[in-house]
Amino acid sequence: MVLSVAAIIFLGLAMIGAGINIAAAIIARPPGGVPALPGWPPITVLKPLHGGEPALAANLQSLFGQDYPGAVQIIFGTRNADDCALGVVAAMRVAFPDADIDIVVSDRRCGANNKLSNLANMDAVGRHPIVIIADSDVAWAPDTLRRLAIAVAEPGVGLASCLHIGRGDAGFWSQLAAMDISYRFMPSVLMGVALGMAKPALGPTMAFRRDTLNRIGGFAAFADVLADDYQIGRAVRALGLRSVISTFYITHGCAESSLRGLIAHEMRWTVTIFRIDPLGFAGSVVVHTLPLALIGAALAGFSTAGLAVLAAALGSRIVVKLRMDAASGAVSGALILLPLRDLLSFALFCATFFVHKVYWRGSQFRVTRDGRLQSR
Repeated sequence: MVLSVAAIIFLGLAMIGAGINIAAAIIARPPGGVPALPGWPPITVLKPLHGGEPALAANLQSLFGQDYPGAVQIIFGTRNADDCALGVVAAMRVAFPDADIDIVVSDRRCGANNKLSNLANMDAVGRHPIVIIADSDVAWAPDTLRRLAIAVAEPGVGLASCLHIGRGDAGFWSQLAAMDISYRFMPSVLMGVALGMAKPALGPTMAFRRDTLNRIGGFAAFADVLADDYQIGRAVRALGLRSVISTFYITHGCAESSLRGLIAHEMRWTVTIFRIDPLGFAGSVVVHTLPLALIGAALAGFSTAGLAVLAAALGSRIVVKLRMDAASGAVSGALILLPLRDLLSFALFCATFFVHKVYWRGSQFRVTRDGRLQSR
């Protein structure tokens, strides 16, 4: 009887997850056309750097290749004058001599989060009324600045971010990391936004009006938090403004070259999410559709009903993968790897409840309930 009840629970959760996958697949679609604004506002793009990444040159190329009619100031920032990423920037300056480029090198720290300290240092030389953060591991389509300018021009919008699709830049493990972004995280974002249950701010690319950024205290106000995108979004909404997801896709490069690196990276984020919202994180178990169905089918003795749910779960995962590939115009990983990726995601989800520390760029931290970093 105990096994029967457990089987029903797992199979029921798997069916809910399958429904979420199908609904996300229906919602996912390619971006529409880009309307024109009466005037295109000047934009400052902040590009924080940290070492050489596998596709850094291509990522920066996509920034310089923007089809934007207005003025664009590009600020690169790093903490170290010998950062090898500066060599790539130097090459870009040669290739794009007419670009408006500033470089900030400063080791001044505002808190434990080096990226936010870097952004605070960079923004001190920013000149324009629209400010956009672009992580060094992202690549943009040529119309990205246009779409972000349109998003923040909407009345009542204080912050705009965008969907992203994963791209493996360092072999097999980075491909698995990319698949988690594309086929688990993004469908969950689509559903959360559609149901009004989530108001995410997605950190790889975010756009603000400068007055909004100043009102929330600038980047320095968030230099002690790991989930800075979450806290920045919450601060913007506290002003009575909206944080929105503009439904087009940027590419988020993944550079995990080993299983250990992948686990460390993903555990850092699952632990952070759990510490900030433990009930919400626990409820997200339903997005682990295939592992739940596999456990339920095993508990049911691989009965006809159990196998039917397992088939439905697998089918829903295939559908959402194919749909995300079509909507984004990119393929993050091979279909045959999807079950492996799903099992790994579920294992990390379960492990999160027993982990109390994270590793980030060579240092160990404890994440507090409000997402702040405390050195171990």
